Amino acid sequence: MQNAAKKERPVYLSLTQFAWPIMAIASIIHRITGVILFVGIGYLLWLLSLALSSPEGFADARAFLALPLPKLALIGVLGLLTYHLVAGIKHMIMDFHIGDTLEAGPSAAYAVFAISIVLTGLLGIWLW
Repeated sequence: MQNAAKKERPVYLSLTQFAWPIMAIASIIHRITGVILFVGIGYLLWLLSLALSSPEGFADARAFLALPLPKLALIGVLGLLTYHLVAGIKHMIMDFHIGDTLEAGPSAAYAVFAISIVLTGLLGIWLW
């Protein structure tokens, strides 16, 4: 009896086989951006500390951000922050039972993606 139960169980379960709903993807990305922002906020705080330390520190921060890689890192962290903020606002709106139906979920998830991409693009243009 015990061997029959073991044979019915899957041996290998791949997460890529599932068709994830867009709402689940948006929620998972929201959590991932929160974890990455834990480190990214340190980068922003370091830049702020450097810029506010002295006039020379401000010049150093400005020269540092003139380089392409640190500027891309800044835009990346701000993009993560933008997505996390927009998705958090969506979650707060859903806490008031606005747009929390199964029919409204995909539209809200796509709206979060679109708004955060547009805002990140505008931030990137402004900073570059």
